[in-house]
Amino acid sequence: MSRIGRALAASSRRAVRARAAAAKEGCDLSWRSKAPGDVRVLIVGSTGYIGRFVVKEMVSRGFDVTAVARSASGIGGKQTEADVKGDLEGARVAFGDCTDAASLDRALEGQEFDVVVSCLASRTGGVKDSWLIDYEATRNSMLVGQKHGAKHFVLLSAICVQKPLLEFQKAKLKFEDELIALPGMSYSIVRPTAFFKSVAGQVNGMMKGSPYVMFGDGTLAACKAISEADLAKYLADCVLDANQDLTNAILPIGGPGGALTAKAQADIVFKAAGVEPKFFPVPVGLMDGMIGIFDFLAGVFPQLEDSAEFAKIGKYYATESMLLMDPATGEYDADATPEYGETTLASFFEESVRNGGVGAGQELGDQAVF
Repeated sequence: MSRIGRALAASSRRAVRARAAAAKEGCDLSWRSKAPGDVRVLIVGSTGYIGRFVVKEMVSRGFDVTAVARSASGIGGKQTEADVKGDLEGARVAFGDCTDAASLDRALEGQEFDVVVSCLASRTGGVKDSWLIDYEATRNSMLVGQKHGAKHFVLLSAICVQKPLLEFQKAKLKFEDELIALPGMSYSIVRPTAFFKSVAGQVNGMMKGSPYVMFGDGTLAACKAISEADLAKYLADCVLDANQDLTNAILPIGGPGGALTAKAQADIVFKAAGVEPKFFPVPVGLMDGMIGIFDFLAGVFPQLEDSAEFAKIGKYYATESMLLMDPATGEYDADATPEYGETTLASFFEESVRNGGVGAGQELGDQAVF
């Protein structure tokens, strides 16, 4: 990161911390003097893609972990209670529904917590689902968690809320605002750039000679993707934040290795696989046309509301960089985007090719639209 970039990022963090400090005077951080094994952590969204990594990381650090899951959870509700308990070994599992505050409260009856970690996120990005999960369920978790003693909330958000054009971004921002304003609870709002999963969907096909589908010339947007394991470690760092650099702060974070455009990512995969590069460019104007058509049809057929939103999501990720944005200029700044972790996206692609492709651990499920 350049000197100017570091200064920009540091200035942004200081400003956020200053505002938060004024709003959060009197927050109880005494629980941070406890040994990790005595810190009681409640994790919601525990069976989601990132949530599973977070539960395992928290358990490995010795925290007293309770993971919330629905009785039928995971992609498509395929996991039973026994499946979840087996997968989240080392954590206490409470079965309840975060979309229903009463259900969540009952599931946690008799338990007390120090910290809530939310990995909740809409699986589809659809309009109703976004507000149900990214706002309502997350808000329920905050308020029920506070009722059960929690003094700190670690939120997995997204860097794209900097430029909120989509419903899930607006829902996330509304919750962020309420979290910041809530008396008696400190927070760490983590905004990652992109997960490895979210940029790995075409790898297996490319290894077999399929063309890489990209918008325009593949250089319209860039990101510093962070590995799921590194992101889980960063979220865990936010729990026992010794220097309080991660407390009452909005924390954009990316992975190491520099920003890569879609074209650059494809070049890495083709080279690692030793196959001839093939590209299938899609004009952005085509997506604009689809958005216009679906918006018109949704006005007549409300059931097509999500189809219009999915088209907007597709265009957003094709044209907007997942990097820190300078609010003064509206420009994305790769140098100012903080980096964390050890695994680069390039090394992930290369290892995936050596291992015969991206495995089940990178299953996209309902989020493939992203």
